[in-house]
Amino acid sequence: MKRFLFVICILCSFTSSAQSIEGTELGLEGTFGGSNLGGSFGIGVKYGWKFGEYFIAGPSARYQRTWFQAGLNTASPTSGGFNVFGGGGFIHARFFNALFVGAEAELLRSPLSGNLFLTNGGNWSPNFFLGGGFSMEFNETWRVNLGILYDVIDHPNSPLRFQYSTRN
Repeated sequence: MKRFLFVICILCSFTSSAQSIEGTELGLEGTFGGSNLGGSFGIGVKYGWKFGEYFIAGPSARYQRTWFQAGLNTASPTSGGFNVFGGGGFIHARFFNALFVGAEAELLRSPLSGNLFLTNGGNWSPNFFLGGGFSMEFNETWRVNLGILYDVIDHPNSPLRFQYSTRN
C-alpha cells in the first residue's frame, strides 16, 4: 500500500505545460429561416478557453424552435411546431485576425424521425460540423465570426438538415 501511495504521489508531482489557458470567451450565435410554409429560429451559446494565440475550445449548447403550416390549399390546414435542444463541443483555430477554421460536434434531441414525421418521444441526432470563414476581433472586447459549417454526418433525423419547415 505504501508503494502504491508513493507511486501515485510521484506521478502527481510531475507537471506538464503543453498549452496554457490564456483566457476565456463567451459566444452567442443565432439562426433564422422562414417561408410561407413555416420557419425556425435558434440560439446557441459557446464558452471557450483560449489555448495560445490561435486555438479556442469548449462546450456549447443549442435551442431551436421550428413552426410549420401544411396543407394551406386544402379544407383542413395543419399547423404545429417543435423544439430542439442539445449540447456539444467545439474547437476553432484563428489566423491573422481574419480567418478561422473549426470543428463542432453536437448531440441534439429532436422529435423528428428520418421520414419527416413528428414522433411522440425524442430522438437524439449526432451532428459534426467542419468549416471556416471570416473572423475579426474589435477593441479586444468582442469578435465577429462569419462562416460556413458543413454537417459531415448529415444524419436522417437531424433537425439541422435542409429546413423541415420549408420543404414541399
